[in-house]
Amino acid sequence: MSLSRGPVRARPHWVFAYGSLMWNPGFATPETRPARLQGWHRALCIYSEHYRGTPAKPGLILGLLPGGSCRGLAHRLPRRDYDAVRRYLIHREIDNDGVYEETVRPIHLADGRTVPALVYLADRKHRQFAGKLPLASAVSLVRRSRGATGSNLAYLRNTMAHLRELGLRDRTLEKLAQRLLPDRETSGAPCRRRRSRG
Repeated sequence: MSLSRGPVRARPHWVFAYGSLMWNPGFATPETRPARLQGWHRALCIYSEHYRGTPAKPGLILGLLPGGSCRGLAHRLPRRDYDAVRRYLIHREIDNDGVYEETVRPIHLADGRTVPALVYLADRKHRQFAGKLPLASAVSLVRRSRGATGSNLAYLRNTMAHLRELGLRDRTLEKLAQRLLPDRETSGAPCRRRRSRG
């Protein structure tokens, strides 16, 4: 399925959250379920020039890279305010940094259902797409950057804390966090993750 340059016309009932959307959806969701997206994995692969950095000192935020799978949360979109929530998500995910693109992908809910969901993927041709950076480069960017919603370090701290609460583990993020955060903020619960070939 190709990426959309704007909002998709489909009207799925769910949005897949793998980063800050997990703990801060920004709208009242009637239902939240643990979920898995197959074929993609979580990574700090996007330069942030708005939320967690500036054009002069970009930060790093989460995106999805091909390969493996990603465990996160699925938020069901409210029926009554559906259109308003879609506009909010477009503004949040697309209108600022501009690197995410709206797609629809099947996700697997913890209760056994497979449902179509909005998934925000990075445009790999966008100038803010960082891809997989060396650890030292990622540490330097996260340590120094700050944007409209706070420091990049706080973003990493929130991500690690909420992954722990969900019983999820991301070894790549843990390696980064070990260089930047106290030991008590870097441990997680085991989960399986396949290495990306993308």
